[in-house]
Amino acid sequence: MEPMAGPVAKNVRQPAVAGLFYPADPVVCREVAKSYLRADETNRPVRWIGGLVPHAGWKYSGAIAGRTIATMAAADDVDVVVVFGAIHNQLDTDSAVLDVNARWRVPGGESELPGDIQRKLIKDQDLFVVDERFHRTEHAVEVELPLIQQAWPKAKLLPLEIPVIEQAAEMGRLTAKCLINARYRPVFLASSDLTHYGPAYGFAPAGVGRQGLDWARENDRRLLELLMDRSAERVVSHVRQHHNACGGGAIAAMLAACDELGSSQSRLLCHANSHEVWADAANRPPTDAVGYAAMVIG
Repeated sequence: MEPMAGPVAKNVRQPAVAGLFYPADPVVCREVAKSYLRADETNRPVRWIGGLVPHAGWKYSGAIAGRTIATMAAADDVDVVVVFGAIHNQLDTDSAVLDVNARWRVPGGESELPGDIQRKLIKDQDLFVVDERFHRTEHAVEVELPLIQQAWPKAKLLPLEIPVIEQAAEMGRLTAKCLINARYRPVFLASSDLTHYGPAYGFAPAGVGRQGLDWARENDRRLLELLMDRSAERVVSHVRQHHNACGGGAIAAMLAACDELGSSQSRLLCHANSHEVWADAANRPPTDAVGYAAMVIG
């Protein structure tokens, strides 16, 4: 099956991971999403136009993702939320992948996709394709959508799967230019977890145990410093070298898109890992963990 380059269809993408990563019941999903939307208490009057959000199950990272989105939601004139997502399937691509569907459904709500922008990106930019295989079961964008719908209920959704390649920053930049030229008011999210550490992930260069998770936190910190500096062009090579994100391409695209809109500052809101967040309830030893961070760009 080859990637499609034709017009976007009128279908609705159904949720793929509801009941696994987040609640399947519509009422519960909306209420839990609302509970996670806690803005940064030290928020200055800054228009935050970009952010980093994790995409694990909500019990691990929902509150962290919600903190980014709630802090950005002070910009209430947003009409498109772009989510650059990590790719978790085994398909290869050197393009930014758009979805074929016209709407996305999650428990409790639907979001319209900006078909005009999708068609223009496909027509004018060689780095963009439509291929629903990349979105059919992917969770990186979907788990953010109930939070997005609560924060910006009238906004459209533009989901883009971004490979970890050097052209990722250019993909973000071209997306931002297309939206600006069409007079949309966008914000940009990068859906990515950080270092996947421990035997469960086949990556434990500092050994297993507390010392290993401390090393993983430092490994995360190296990447977060690049985000604080908004160094879009350096992200992909850094992630390839240090293995400290699953969505390095998504991060690079988000930073470049924000740069196109004139970003000048960053703020780290939260940095944790799955063992810290869920260790007490799961009663697990400190062997495996995934890093998560909430960050905003303005």
